Amino acid sequence: MNDVTEITSRLHAATEQLTSPGAPFELGTCQANGVTVRCYRNAPPNLREALDAGRAHGSKVAVTYNDERYTFDDFFQAVDRLANYLVRERAIAPGDRVAIAMRNYPEWMIAFAAIVAVGGVAVPLNSWGRTEELTYALTDAGARLVFCDSERLDLIAPQLASLGCHAVVARGTPTVAQATHWTDALAWPAERPEVAISPDDLAMIMYTSGTTGKPKGAASTHFAIAQALYNFELMGYLSAMANPEIIGQMMSSGFEPSTLLAVPLFHVSGCYAVFLLNLRGGRKTSILYKWDPEAALEVIERERITVFTGVPAMTIALLESPRFATTDTSSLFSLGAGGTACPPHLKDLIYSKVPHAYPGTGYGMTETNATGSSCTGEAYRLRPECAGTVSPIVEMRAIDPAGNPLPPGEAGELVVRSPTNVREYWNLPEATAETFVDGWVHTGDIGFVDADGFVHVVDRIKDMVIRSGENIYPIEVEGVLTAHPQVREASVYGLPHPVLGEELAATVYGEPDVDPEALQAYLKEHLAGFKVPTQWLLSPGPLARNATGKLLKRDIREAHLASR
Repeated sequence: MNDVTEITSRLHAATEQLTSPGAPFELGTCQANGVTVRCYRNAPPNLREALDAGRAHGSKVAVTYNDERYTFDDFFQAVDRLANYLVRERAIAPGDRVAIAMRNYPEWMIAFAAIVAVGGVAVPLNSWGRTEELTYALTDAGARLVFCDSERLDLIAPQLASLGCHAVVARGTPTVAQATHWTDALAWPAERPEVAISPDDLAMIMYTSGTTGKPKGAASTHFAIAQALYNFELMGYLSAMANPEIIGQMMSSGFEPSTLLAVPLFHVSGCYAVFLLNLRGGRKTSILYKWDPEAALEVIERERITVFTGVPAMTIALLESPRFATTDTSSLFSLGAGGTACPPHLKDLIYSKVPHAYPGTGYGMTETNATGSSCTGEAYRLRPECAGTVSPIVEMRAIDPAGNPLPPGEAGELVVRSPTNVREYWNLPEATAETFVDGWVHTGDIGFVDADGFVHVVDRIKDMVIRSGENIYPIEVEGVLTAHPQVREASVYGLPHPVLGEELAATVYGEPDVDPEALQAYLKEHLAGFKVPTQWLLSPGPLARNATGKLLKRDIREAHLASR
């Protein structure tokens, strides 16, 4: 038995133990989005009940932000006050949409929990958005109320009256008649109104990042999100059972489990994998207002953080920070890198900086409520190029352009069927019909599941470059490029060519003396010649990314075209 076979065998045995009849994560079948799927029998029926598990943690610290500290009791008392305000003062009824437009603050978390507790539909908005983007989402969702900070209030204040939307302002002063201060909203008694919530009721509309065109509102039910949270917890148990040695070291370290929240709360990774899971599990969440590796290190040292989760670029920046060596990171065990493909050298970087690390990655998307596959601990060490093994309630396969399933190891479009899939794109019936087919989400990602059950995500379909009939996946080339010691960031894409159809191009941000010819020679040592870019652009600063850390390839490509 080789190492990969052994870890997959351990994961399979743990799955059998935890999901068998009578076990905590017992599997059953249910109807979701019109089809029969596997689901967890014991998962909470709605998000309110899922989050109420956090009330049992009482005086433990739930959230920190700078020098502010909130216990679980503090947190839920504020939730109940705000829930009372929503129903008694604002007449929010089940199904009413309530938006959140602010940076990562404790108030964001409290508002979210209060909205879903009274049957409202939470609508997290991209805090990087400007007036047009924010107004579009508020209009599209039909939001009756928006929780915001002062910066977002300034952007949307002129539109509130015409939208028929009221604002509750945290960390700022109401500047228009349609706004209430956060402290006034929390002046109500801590008495949560009793509201009936069905598992099939909508709980959230989360807008996609919108790297192309207008963002789409992925609308999820209480049932789907509760199943997603339960699945996250199961995957954590499975990995712990399959990695007993490193888990033993973590448990004997003396450090309480705690997470640095460095990714946006308006994204599934920040909202689910950090905030909601920690709230249920009684773990501390320390908020970073915006990403800065040096500030992150300060919080890790001060709060004795054990878990860091970010996109690969953030994890690399943290580990390569000049201050890493002088910061006390002895509490740090778990390092997650998701949201986009992990470069090949990330594994070596993690283990060189944190020898006792428990790293991980995974695959999920907004449309699946972050559920798909997971790769942590020994599985990540052995197969860092993969996105892990598929969750028990998930079906995943690659299909050809005609929709036919492909055999293991053959790449095609990945499709996912799960009880966690969102119900629809809000107000977009045509886009819904194109993406959600017979219970399957068509992801737009090229990938495959190999013979060992590991998921491989090759690239986005729209990012694939066809050069003289040869398919080139930019992610592969970017992974090799970013392993070069002089390259900090790289984006690879196609440019029009009169003979070849497309030619491969790259924009690189690196050391001042980085040389494209040297990079070409380096790539030729590792890749086939047709995968080596022929057009290069050196960037004087970091490459454009959206709020969730993904490269804005369209903007980067257009900048290259404009420079020619």
